[in-house]
Amino acid sequence: MPANSAAKNPPEERLVNLVVALMATEQGLTKDAILGSVAGYREQQDAGASKDALEKMFERDKESLRGLGVPIETIGDWADPDDLREARYRVPVAEYALPVDIEFAPAEIALLTLAGSMWSQSSMSADARSGLRKIRALGIAVDEPIIGFAPRISVREPAFGPLQHAIEHHRVVTFPYMKPGEQSPRTRRIQPLALVEYEARWHVFGIDLAAASDRTFLLSRIVGEVQATRQSFDAALREGAGERALAGLQDLAARQRALLEVNPGTEAALRLGRRSSPADQGMHVPYVDVHVFADELASYGPEVRVVEPEELRLQVIARLENALERNGGSS
Repeated sequence: MPANSAAKNPPEERLVNLVVALMATEQGLTKDAILGSVAGYREQQDAGASKDALEKMFERDKESLRGLGVPIETIGDWADPDDLREARYRVPVAEYALPVDIEFAPAEIALLTLAGSMWSQSSMSADARSGLRKIRALGIAVDEPIIGFAPRISVREPAFGPLQHAIEHHRVVTFPYMKPGEQSPRTRRIQPLALVEYEARWHVFGIDLAAASDRTFLLSRIVGEVQATRQSFDAALREGAGERALAGLQDLAARQRALLEVNPGTEAALRLGRRSSPADQGMHVPYVDVHVFADELASYGPEVRVVEPEELRLQVIARLENALERNGGSS
């Protein structure tokens, strides 16, 4: 294999090919099928890369995709769910499906069709199609037609780049961090292990050296420059960090649920409904941070009413009152 062949499959292309493959089959793919079929892994395997190295690459790629909000499911043995030796992986297409009651005007449909055709032509590479053919050859059903993966556009805070660089070079960083209610920022010193996106907001997960414990920080609350120090840390600490971070955020959200009344057919109903569960009075929606969630709910205006908890309700009211005051209105 030519020495420069790895350059033909940059990491971002490998990630796109992986998403296409995982979205293409309902039953999921085993790790061996992925490593032998998906472009980016296949070339490394043909070049003599060890199975251990390929599996570590796959684990890092899973972590990266989950950090970008791609819902990769792990399907284990139904008789022994903890046995992942023959686990299958997939991206449930239903996560990307629109509610059945949404309707578009003819002009909107035309624009969506044009955008969809552009993505399906450009993001579905020849390597991705080749990988799907190999997956079919294994006897695994592949859904057709496949629409290319359209990555979500997400605004990144200025801290993202320096933190990503520090993670890649396993360097300790410091940054000023302002929590709600505090009068001035506090300097944090952490070993940054992973950047993850949760509820459309970026977080950095790492070890807070002052607390000697894992911590997760919102990038939007970093109010100054991220400084990389000369102090390094063991790169092995990064293994599985993204998954641990997301699991921690999900556990926290599961313990905090808001009871909301939402006007049907509104933007709020669409966005909140995707992560809600029904209640006798409205819907239950889990959340991680009361201040961040209050910002979101206030942005919907009269489309949402907070029933409980009281702290969240008061936070939303305060934001609406401030907005009214800034615009010179009256209640």
